[in-house]
Amino acid sequence: MAKRRRGSRRGEARAAAELAAFERLVDRALASIPEPFRGALAEVAVVVEDEPTPDQLRENDLADDDTLYGLYEGVPRTEYAADWAISPNRITLFRWPLEDDFADPAELEEEVRMTVIHELAHHLGIDDERLDELGAS
Repeated sequence: MAKRRRGSRRGEARAAAELAAFERLVDRALASIPEPFRGALAEVAVVVEDEPTPDQLRENDLADDDTLYGLYEGVPRTEYAADWAISPNRITLFRWPLEDDFADPAELEEEVRMTVIHELAHHLGIDDERLDELGAS
């Protein structure tokens, strides 16, 4: 017997529409990032995932019930070397934690913007301690 798909087509359509709306919000947030940070966005892929994996939480010393809005994975600019092959750099935004904590669309968009700036700062070589000092954590 063939396996039946789980979920209704209407539920799948709703989920796709919610993801598309979040991605449009991300596009607006990215467009609002000022120079010189905007130029650095060309060096990273910005992707959307529903939530962090257990490995991503563990690798960042977070418990399973901790919240993670975004994550930079790659080699910061400050660590580039002439003999290195540049590896892909990526900022992942985690949609479900952001949507859970920011129900108001304007607040969600602002938090997405701040999360991208925070993760982009890691790409530029700024660590969490310095971001705390700058009030940008």
